[in-house]
Amino acid sequence: MTFDDINTLGKDRIPFLFISDFLAQNIKVIKLDELEENDVEFSINENFKNTKYNNNLVKIPQNFKEYKKKFEKVIEKIKSGDTYLLNLTQKTTIQTDLSLKEIFKNANAPYKLRYKDDFICFSPEKFIQIKEDIIHTYPMKGTIDASIKNAKNKILSDEKELAEHIMIVDLLRNDLSIVSSDVKVKEFRYIQSIKAGDKKLLQVSSHISGKLSNKWQENIGNILKSLLPAGSISGTPKKSTLKIIEEIEGYDRESFSGIFGIFDGDSFDSGVMIRFIQKINGKLIYKSGGGITLDSDALNEYNELLDKVYLP
Repeated sequence: MTFDDINTLGKDRIPFLFISDFLAQNIKVIKLDELEENDVEFSINENFKNTKYNNNLVKIPQNFKEYKKKFEKVIEKIKSGDTYLLNLTQKTTIQTDLSLKEIFKNANAPYKLRYKDDFICFSPEKFIQIKEDIIHTYPMKGTIDASIKNAKNKILSDEKELAEHIMIVDLLRNDLSIVSSDVKVKEFRYIQSIKAGDKKLLQVSSHISGKLSNKWQENIGNILKSLLPAGSISGTPKKSTLKIIEEIEGYDRESFSGIFGIFDGDSFDSGVMIRFIQKINGKLIYKSGGGITLDSDALNEYNELLDKVYLP
């Protein structure tokens, strides 16, 4: 399936599920009436109700020394001007009594996807949403443990977090300008509360929108192609940062930090595939990370990476 084929489905108003890996090199499109036979499940529900379940999880992370080596390489690239913000991610082996199907069923998240017995995601982050010819994106950048005293004020007043968020908003605003007109930042830096296992996290998001033509459905493949990879989980400038990610991370993200979305014939909604578990050779691998800027601290970033390893 190509992006041109997606344009055709959009033109014919045929509902489908779209799944893209991080680099948009491997895309899957499944018509909604064929999901069950493909052993694929999804849920998009921003008004979900939190339910409790036995979400036992053991983390076996990469050690800090190995992470710090990669972190320092990113800092060198920033100092040389090759990138200003890079989302550095790593793998964490996990153990749980739950199957991927059970985690998918129980997880409390607005964007959930299970692809066969290969991977699942339960993401809090929207990618793009298109309704009534308006395209919206909600970059999420900045995380803090809600139990920290004055956590909300602390993250909103943190200069490093502010600089990182401004860069991502600027990148996403430029991305939307490629495919739409009258691009605006509708809301800048608002707080969302996310249940992360036994913890509660506060995450900072912004809302950007633009105007599309009234025949955007027949151009939906081109829109997606122009916006991928997602800026919030790559960095800026995007082209050079992607090369650095490939060089430094030391593993293939594959579908992690790609996107999945639903076209219902009239509108489109999609999430970034973070909070992601992949089954590799029988083991469960959790992939997570965070944005690195010149002011980042290696230990803080390492701890944030591990905070994002949870079953919601």
